[in-house]
Amino acid sequence: MDENPWRRGARVSVAAPCALAVALATLTPGHAAANADASGESLETITVSAQRLELLGTVSSASEGVVAQQEIQLAPAYRPGQILETVPGLIVTLHSGEGKANQYLMRGYNLDHGTDLATVVDGMPINQPTHAHGQGYTDLNFVIPELLDGIRYTKGPYYAEVGDFGSVGSVRLQYRDEIPTQIGVGAGTFDFRRVLAAGSMQLGAGRLLAALEGQHYDGPFLTPDDARKANAVLRYSDGDERQGLSLTAMYYHQSWTNTTDIPMRAIDAGVVPDRFGTLDPTDGGRAQRASLSAQFHEAAGSGQLAGGAWFIYNQLDLYNNFTHYLVDPVHGDQEHQFENRHVGGGSAAYTLPVLLGPVANEIGLGALARYDSLAVGRLPSAARAPLPPQADAPSFSNSDQVYLFSGALYGQATSRWTPWFRSVLGVRADYQHGTDIDYLAALHESAGYTNGGTKSQTLVQPKASFIFTVNPALEFYLSGGEGFHSADLRGVNQDRSVDLGLPNTPLLAAQWGEEIGLRAQARRALAVTFALYNLWQQSETILNPDVGQDTAGPPSKRYGFELNATWQMREWLEFYGSVSANHTRFTRPFDDGTGHLGTYITDAPAVTGSLALYLTGLGPWSGGLEYRYLGDYPLSSGPCVDAAAARDFPHVATSCAQAPTAPGQVNGHGFGQLNLDARYAFRSGWNAALGVYNLLNTHAPAAQFWYVDRLQSEAGAFPDGRADVHQHPLEPLMARLTLVRVF
Repeated sequence: MDENPWRRGARVSVAAPCALAVALATLTPGHAAANADASGESLETITVSAQRLELLGTVSSASEGVVAQQEIQLAPAYRPGQILETVPGLIVTLHSGEGKANQYLMRGYNLDHGTDLATVVDGMPINQPTHAHGQGYTDLNFVIPELLDGIRYTKGPYYAEVGDFGSVGSVRLQYRDEIPTQIGVGAGTFDFRRVLAAGSMQLGAGRLLAALEGQHYDGPFLTPDDARKANAVLRYSDGDERQGLSLTAMYYHQSWTNTTDIPMRAIDAGVVPDRFGTLDPTDGGRAQRASLSAQFHEAAGSGQLAGGAWFIYNQLDLYNNFTHYLVDPVHGDQEHQFENRHVGGGSAAYTLPVLLGPVANEIGLGALARYDSLAVGRLPSAARAPLPPQADAPSFSNSDQVYLFSGALYGQATSRWTPWFRSVLGVRADYQHGTDIDYLAALHESAGYTNGGTKSQTLVQPKASFIFTVNPALEFYLSGGEGFHSADLRGVNQDRSVDLGLPNTPLLAAQWGEEIGLRAQARRALAVTFALYNLWQQSETILNPDVGQDTAGPPSKRYGFELNATWQMREWLEFYGSVSANHTRFTRPFDDGTGHLGTYITDAPAVTGSLALYLTGLGPWSGGLEYRYLGDYPLSSGPCVDAAAARDFPHVATSCAQAPTAPGQVNGHGFGQLNLDARYAFRSGWNAALGVYNLLNTHAPAAQFWYVDRLQSEAGAFPDGRADVHQHPLEPLMARLTLVRVF
């Protein structure tokens, strides 16, 4: 369905955003951002790379940094989550409908929907533990890219302020306090429609920012995604990062249809006409999010106090059919994953400069607490209509009420021992306590287990970095530390850890890592970072496609390197490049459920990279050109092994020769994609932007998986199903045009 991309029927109302823009323009004719002239162009020349070129002497490793606001705005991203690809080495893709959380991949990890990537937006933690679809689920569809002020990121378990899900990486996205009053309307291929109205005004001593967004998108699929999204933000701020506060309210809603990954044999046999087809056109979902958050910064004595509090409401309904007719040969295997979550919490941190003799120190102390209350589950359905749980195997259905408390204390000391040597020493203690009420306990107990129970665990994690400043243009780093990610409480209570080679499934799975790195600045216009790292995990989180959820896996280890370069070639032109290569393995052989046994970690990329050019301040022109690359990755844990084949296909196989699976190692294929965003600012206050994505029209999978499923026609011949490669396609060449009026 590459042809006829201009589908009709968008359902986005522009009335409310237009009304907001007109109201803001009327109320604040003189309060459009102070640094914008009548054409909407910046009066001050700001280079994209300025912040990256000023990190020497301030950071504690080669694997932390910042992304400037202007770089975010110029990034050629066609969905909000892809903004995170401005973080070096991070690839963001999708394996299903637009409303679901993205797939994240970095440093040899398939981070799935957010596990091991701690994400914070405007002070609020976004990762959701014990989630209906994926541990640490991180849905960024509520983010409005135009409001982002910058990103701070870390990689590795070396930072005391980074906790759950942050050992591989963490990203902190901050919203702006003000924005020029504007209204923008966009349209594009595959029935893309978007309208955004945003603006800010002076209110008392502070600033009030408001934004409304509406969007519709079908995608290239035979069954249109019909993704309909609404976003609203209201934010009041006063002061700055040293003395100030902000209050932010957000609301987000989206509904969509999924075209999820499908088995290749269904395409080859003509069951679906092409790679854009679906085996269950009723798959889809609904998501809703509302939040209220506050942040403050205040000088306290000779130190600095910062903190925040938040309340978040998340509701999600997902309908997915991954295995088709493997479990239920009559109705099919569609499942309704549902969640209704309330989250409350807060954090505080205090930093104090302390002089001990000739040694200048900065002492940091912090605390945080979070409480999640959620109804979560998974029940069988057909065409989104519920089926009784008793109709399928007990493990197919869950319905739980979960109460989860998380708390942490941390301390860190940064000491400048000499002009050329400083250290950052920290310790962090995390505590989690969770209770699960299993509403289907009777059904589960018939199979010998239950999700119900209470678990708690404390984990103390040391952190250290040593920094050697050779000269003002070169630093070396030695870093090491311990971190963790939490596990789904339901799986912890089941505690089937004997198969994992663990004494028990840990609620807080420990991770250890070390890194050697450097940061160099050749002249002011060129900055380079290089890091060699390794990471060991007590329990790797793995995707179990049979249940459409993450589960605790065996221990793992990986090592690799990352190289990043920023070059301000001209005042108006920046080059940025990043490459990461990794070696990843389980520490013991793992049966992946397809008759295959080995130590490969499935969907863990060997190489990721990106190349980008950013154009800014060249008269009325600006824009970004980016090539994003995801290397190949293993799909199976190893080759077929007779014992595993007999275990995974008990009705038909005693060896690999009889099993409906591939005999050898199965590998997936990555992709390279070229994206362009070009912008022009007219003198009349109008701006135009043209985005062209997948510029080379690359035909490749956006995501691939290897697991067992069964088509309806195979029910009699394959009682245990068939192993196959499943894939979701990368969108073909598409374009979007946006017109913005700045008042």
